[in-house]
Amino acid sequence: MTTPATWRLTTRDCVLIVLALIVLQALVLYTMGRVPICSCGSIKLWQSTVNSSENSQHIFDWYTPSHMIHGVLFYIALWLVFPKSPVMLRLVAAVGLEVAWEIIENTPAIIERYRSGTISLSYYGDSIVNSVADTLAMIVGFGLAARLPVGVSVVLVLAFELFTAYWIRDNLSLNVVMLLYPLDAIRDWQAALPNR
Repeated sequence: MTTPATWRLTTRDCVLIVLALIVLQALVLYTMGRVPICSCGSIKLWQSTVNSSENSQHIFDWYTPSHMIHGVLFYIALWLVFPKSPVMLRLVAAVGLEVAWEIIENTPAIIERYRSGTISLSYYGDSIVNSVADTLAMIVGFGLAARLPVGVSVVLVLAFELFTAYWIRDNLSLNVVMLLYPLDAIRDWQAALPNR
């Protein structure tokens, strides 16, 4: 008597699923009315001005490290919940989570929440190019966490958080606080950001 073969995803299957999820992300954002590239008509590799209508419109910006942190956190969380699952399968789950967040983040309700609860008055959502780049940054963070010792990953997260807090007075932690429970003290501190 033979036993049925166990169905398993190969690395190639996982890569194809990841690519399909990213294409789905771009298509959903397009149907939601998100612009493919900055409405300014150009595309930059790096957008350095935070309080600008071009923030979150180009490939990379000051929030790219936050998405790399997503990757580290997703890696750790998925490793804790599914320790015996192959890393590529956990990557598929992480990309699914990031794609879901990128779509939710660009809904009118969340965009308005950012605009009303934070100093991001010029924020009108991400361009599709920026959103896809955010997902790719998450994949980089996930890959780093998969290869680096845990202590190095923790130091990397803290370094990103401290550097962006110093440089732009915002980071993933502050972003979450201001999205869920905006505090005037944080908003005032962020508003006093010197021009850089």
